[in-house]
This record gives sequence, C-alpha cells and structure tokens, in this order.
Amino acid sequence: MSDFYTNTYNPDVLLCLANLSNDEVFTPPDIVNKMLDMLPQELFSDPNATFLDPATKSGVFLREIAKRLLVGLEVEIPDLQERIDQIFHNQLFGIAITELTSMLARRSVYCSKWPNGPYSITKFDDAEGNIRFKRIKHVWSGEKCAFCGASKAEYGEEKRDDTKESHAYEFIHTKKPEEVFNMKFDVIIGNPPYQMSDGGFGVSAKPIYHHFVLQAKKLKPRFLSMIIPSRWFAGGKGLDGFRNEMLNDNHIRYLCDYENAMECFPGVDLAGGVCFFLWNRDVNGECEVTNIVNGEHFSSTRSLNEFDIFIRNGKAVSVIHKAKSLNEKMMNTQVTSRKPFGLPTNERPKNYGDLTLRWQNGEGAYPRSAITTGMDIIDKWNVICAKTAYDHAGSPGKDGKRKVFTKLHILPPRVI
Repeated sequence: MSDFYTNTYNPDVLLCLANLSNDEVFTPPDIVNKMLDMLPQELFSDPNATFLDPATKSGVFLREIAKRLLVGLEVEIPDLQERIDQIFHNQLFGIAITELTSMLARRSVYCSKWPNGPYSITKFDDAEGNIRFKRIKHVWSGEKCAFCGASKAEYGEEKRDDTKESHAYEFIHTKKPEEVFNMKFDVIIGNPPYQMSDGGFGVSAKPIYHHFVLQAKKLKPRFLSMIIPSRWFAGGKGLDGFRNEMLNDNHIRYLCDYENAMECFPGVDLAGGVCFFLWNRDVNGECEVTNIVNGEHFSSTRSLNEFDIFIRNGKAVSVIHKAKSLNEKMMNTQVTSRKPFGLPTNERPKNYGDLTLRWQNGEGAYPRSAITTGMDIIDKWNVICAKTAYDHAGSPGKDGKRKVFTKLHILPPRVI
C-alpha cells in the first residue's frame, strides 16, 4: 500500500495547482480532508457507501475519499486490485463542470484521463468511467436561464459556440437530479462554481453556488458538505431566500468559517471569506460554529437563527446577550443608512439660513425650511461616515488591517 501511494500521489500536483479564477476555485487537499473529517469515519469502511462530487474540477474530493476507502476496506477486501475496482466502479461518482476538468479529474482519480485505456488503474468499458461530462444548453425564459439565471446576452448560443464553455452545469440544469446517475448517494460533497457574469455593468456577477446546495438537498443524501463563499450570511443579490433556508435548517451540524479566504485558498481573494458546512439528514439540533481568523480558532455551539442577522463570530454572542439584557436602545434604532437629511450629494450651501451645510470642500449657511427628512436629529449631535471603505473588504491591506469605515465626522447640533 505504501508503494501504491508513493508512486501514485507523490508529488501532489493538486496542492500546487493554480486556480483558474475566483469563480472556479480548486480546493487544496488539506481543506478537503478537513471536510472529510467531519463525516462519520465508519463510512470509509462500508463497501456500500456511495459518494458524489457534483462539481468536479481537479478530482481532489474523489481522490481523497478513495485513499480513505482503500485503507478502510482493506480487511473486508484484502486484494488490492479487487478493492480498487470496487471503490471506483461502485462507490465514487463525479459530474465535471467542463470537459477539461473531466479529464483532469479522471487523471487524478484513475491515473489516466481515459479510464478504458491501458494506463488506468481500474478498467471501464467507456472513456468516462464514473466521472461524466455532458455539454448542456441553458433553457431560456426571456433573457435569463430558467435554471441558473444566466444572461442570454452573455451565454446565448450566438455568443457561446461549441468552442466555448456554456457554463450550463449539468447538476443544476435539471428538475430531476436523481436521474443523472439513477441512484441515491450517502454523501454529496464538493466545491461548486461560485458566480457567473450576469451581463451587468463592468464586472457585475450573480452567485450560483446556492443552486448546487439546494439541488443536492433534493437528492436527500445522508450527508451534504460543500465549501462556498460566506457572503450568504448577509444575503443580497439572489441569496436572501437561500440565507433564510440555511439559517433555519437545524440539520446543519457544523459550520467552519474563514473570515479571510486566503487562509483557506492561498492567493484567492474572495470578499466576505469562505466557509464549509456539514448537513446531516437524520440528526438535527444546534450547530457547532468555528471561526478562523489569523490562524486562531474559536468554536461555539448555537442556533444559526438566534438573532435577526447571523452573528458570524461566536465571541460576539455573549456581548450581544449582555447588551440586550440592559434593555437600552439598540443601534438599529439610531442609525440611518444614507441621506439622513434627504440631501443629494451635489447639494451646496445657499448662504442663508440658521443651519450649516458641510460638504467635501467646505461649509456654509443653509435654511431649515429646505430640509424634508431627519428633522428630529438636526438639533442633536451626530456622527457620519461615507457608505463604503477605501480598500477592498475581502482581504487585509498592506498594514494587515481591514478598513471597514471611512473617516468619521462629528456633526454638532444644527450642522448637516
């Protein structure tokens, strides 16, 4: 066995593999194994346990599962080749996201991109084995795909001929995902594509990873684990319904959150961080949440829907409990999101009136009669800041710190 692993997996090219983009991120083997550690380990000694990666890229999930099964089934199936055949033919299945990644995954798992060829460690009758790729077309409903919401202007047939990927992923472009392999799975695990261009201005993109999670739940596996961006914690841009379902799903037993995605995916900047979770069909209750910040781990067991918003860092929960016990006014009753006085950004002083209008390059007199909103706070002290920070919030700046707010300004009474 040691010779098999040495000859097959050394060096580990998947550890060095560069990511194609922030949309399709390859998973490092050590992260895959952290996800596999969440599963009941007796699964890897069960010759009937089945595993599906519905968004195969490098094949690393299937490969690492195979390594565990090869050890776990050694007593029950002593012959190495018989054991390999059992695992690869009957237990491991993948759906590739592109034709290229299908070949990469087969090379990682079968040691040959053609599993019916002479170099494959297990022989199949066809060139796909159990890692399939099927070119799918989007189903247009108006200007959007009915399944994934892709923009027809961006991904329509006139833009995407046979030489370009359609990014119509098979697993989420069907109403009956159970018919892809015509079987049930004990474990569905993987790292789905994160987003795709929605045809909006500049680099506008819409998330799609939640479609994979929701589709996997339809198959009712015993266990579901995926690694996805943490932006769903806050919802927004098509994620509000997904956020609501996830936070109220007490079958999520474990959630591991990296506030800085680079601690999980070296060299990949994902605003908002990244997380992976374990969903257990047969067990429910509170969730163990682990936050990882600058290498430090903090774990807490709690309900994800305890508050109206998801409290990301468990250390803050006790602070919130203490603050709520004081029964004082909360910040959400004292903060206005934008235009507190109803003024557009191009408004300037009128040089008369009893108020002072402050703007970027100075200040001047302004009449109270011109104010239509925020009348109750004009004569109070106020603190203001701009809407967005200077730096990208996805990763720390050169000083190792994140800028959340811009400069804070204190406004005395009658200054707007």
